[in-house]
Amino acid sequence: MREAVLDVGSNTAHLLVVDAYRGAPPLPASSMKKPLRLAEQITDGGALSDRGVTALVAFINEALAEAEDQGCERVAAFATSAIREASNTDEVLALVQERTGVELVVLAGDDEARLTFLAVRRWFGWSSGRLAVFDIGGGSLEIAAGDDERPDVAQSFELGAGRLTRDWLTAGVPTPEEIKALRKHVRAEMARNAGPLLRQGIGDHTVATSKTFRSLARVCGAAPSDEGPYVRRLLERDDLRTWLPKLSEMTPQQRSELPGVSRTRAHQIIAGAVVADAAMALFDLSSLEICPWALREGVILEKLDYL
Repeated sequence: MREAVLDVGSNTAHLLVVDAYRGAPPLPASSMKKPLRLAEQITDGGALSDRGVTALVAFINEALAEAEDQGCERVAAFATSAIREASNTDEVLALVQERTGVELVVLAGDDEARLTFLAVRRWFGWSSGRLAVFDIGGGSLEIAAGDDERPDVAQSFELGAGRLTRDWLTAGVPTPEEIKALRKHVRAEMARNAGPLLRQGIGDHTVATSKTFRSLARVCGAAPSDEGPYVRRLLERDDLRTWLPKLSEMTPQQRSELPGVSRTRAHQIIAGAVVADAAMALFDLSSLEICPWALREGVILEKLDYL
């Protein structure tokens, strides 16, 4: 069957059309995305701005037309941190439904972590043993771990790359003082809530997923995407620590010229690197393996399980 999933993330809205069957991996058939940067469209009062809402509605209508062209009868649509935490969430959801007909489901942070974990478990399989998964989004950081397909630890932290860039890094090239303050904030927030995972144990296989980690791994020397999804890619902590001060001294234009860093995310890569470094330090991880599947695939896989 042909399924469409519309992921309204804090950085990017992404429509993924797949040919999916129970017991088989979902195979991508079509994809379209747009960098809406909703995490950066939050007003001082905490609401998603009119500009952000207008861009969101326009993209959803474009996505619906694409899904129809691809032969999809339904679109499963969900939103994450930026809309979840906006002070006008209900108004945004009502407006989206009125103008597009789409019922946008807002995922809780622990559901994001759980569904991403499911996707990673299915990708790597049971041979991974106890699995720990880290995912840096635009608005939040998700961490999950467990021995089964459902994690026994699933946490969400307000440590997304877009959010932190908006709140802590005021210029294209941040000052050393800004980096130091951001680093202190990130590590304190993470350490304050790290107890469940530290008590349960990280496990046998530590994995990172989604765009920020993929970009950082590519900057640090991992294979490019055109070599295919089955090439093993690692983000090494030593390499990340070498690159972090270099990234901090570059302009956004210079960062966008690095392998794996898009122009639309170049301004966020420093905050993402600070979070990744903090996670690897706090949980004493020398490396993270990059998984090509993440939240969208988790949503599709869970949906197939209940057909």
